[in-house]
Amino acid sequence: MKTLTADDLEAASAHLLVRSEHDLLGERDVPAEVYYGVHTARAVDNFPISGMPIATHRDLIVALACCKQAAALANRDLDLLAADKTDAILAACEDIRAGMLHDQFIVDVVQGGAGTSTNMNANEVIANRALEHLGHDKGRYDVLHPLEDVNRSQSTNDVYPTAVKIALHLSADRLRAAMIGLQAAFKAKAVEFADVVKMGRTQLQDAVPMTLGQEFGAFAVMVGEDIDRLSEATTLITEINLGGTAIGTGVNAHPQYAEVVCRHLASITGIPLKTAADLVEANQDAGVFVQLSGVLKRIAVKLSKICNDLRLLSSGPQAGLGEIRLPAVQAGSSIMPGKVNPVIPEVVNQIAFAVVGNDMTVTMAAEGGQLQLNAFEPIIAHSLFTSISYLRAGCQVLAERCVPGITAERDHLRQTVARSIGMLTVLSPYIGYAQATSLAQEALASGKGVYELVLAQDLLTRAELDALLGDPEQLTRPRRPIAVAADSGQRDTFVDR
Repeated sequence: MKTLTADDLEAASAHLLVRSEHDLLGERDVPAEVYYGVHTARAVDNFPISGMPIATHRDLIVALACCKQAAALANRDLDLLAADKTDAILAACEDIRAGMLHDQFIVDVVQGGAGTSTNMNANEVIANRALEHLGHDKGRYDVLHPLEDVNRSQSTNDVYPTAVKIALHLSADRLRAAMIGLQAAFKAKAVEFADVVKMGRTQLQDAVPMTLGQEFGAFAVMVGEDIDRLSEATTLITEINLGGTAIGTGVNAHPQYAEVVCRHLASITGIPLKTAADLVEANQDAGVFVQLSGVLKRIAVKLSKICNDLRLLSSGPQAGLGEIRLPAVQAGSSIMPGKVNPVIPEVVNQIAFAVVGNDMTVTMAAEGGQLQLNAFEPIIAHSLFTSISYLRAGCQVLAERCVPGITAERDHLRQTVARSIGMLTVLSPYIGYAQATSLAQEALASGKGVYELVLAQDLLTRAELDALLGDPEQLTRPRRPIAVAADSGQRDTFVDR
């Protein structure tokens, strides 16, 4: 007779610590201690794609629990679910909304089946947790069933997109808060730099004077505009198709279910949800996700443009523009001592590239739907959640580790204004465009200043020049024309703008 070793005992023990579950493919063992079941286990086998479980997107798990909670309440109200089962399901959903059992949502974020595996994962986890609340072991589906009870009156095709929309609301709210923080950071710098005059540029060439405060104020406005666009886009995802079940016809649901479940879900989430007027249309149309993705792309593009400007303005510090100095947050090189790189703007640039790519994914996935269902909502959801998460982190890191520490190179900026041929734009209405062009060419060739050349050629008097150029800050906003001597032969056609 063989003597059992420790390994044999461990193997035997492991074999006993399973429970057997059944689906249309037959029997399947799952670990006894887990809350998911056979459908989830098969999906894990089928979709080893990204290595990222759906629990990566916490808001989606919370939203699924909200949907199941609302469904249980609606089914109870319509006498379709017993009170004890309802209470157990509600308690399980509350546990999940509080952060429990998220590690049990293990299906890959990229999956076939239009989100069916995600819905099954939720049904099983909620059912087994509800069974515990009822005092039963996991897997006792004869007492409370994942599909018969937790999924009653539902289909993946109405639960999954509804949950995605709720989760997007939750995620977008946090992105909006981060953008408001970034806008405030730019506004603070606009005030700080209000008296710092510099040369504005168009096409990277000297244009006319402005203040550094105006430059940063424009950044604040750009972010503010996109806060408004994000708010508009999120209002479009308040329309849900819950109650439409498989294709929008509401088969297997009570005639009043859609209305009742929407009311409960709105109360649970605090979102002003409404049932779509045409559930067949709502079941297949992913246009609202395309709209939101477009807004996220817009945010990304504009943030990237701002970061391009920050990198350009801080280039140098000695051989570049060197107009501002970004805060040093880490050493910039393993070979060049003292080098500091604009790593925060650089990472936000990369975030923008990813968001633009995600937008293309959303676009193609939305276009790829056929007939009464879009099967590709899992990749749409993953792309949108990822974009929102990246953008939120990018805004936060800019607002916390970059913008507040930016300083102005005031002396350098003053000198560049003084010697820039862009100042001739101010004189052009008085000395003429052709004369101003000639002076610009001479200034570049000789290295002489504009002020000096105008005096030397007796185009304007010193008093007139001082009135026009003596206070560069005055050149950054509209003002009344300054009269020049009548006998100078110059024009005085400059008018208010």
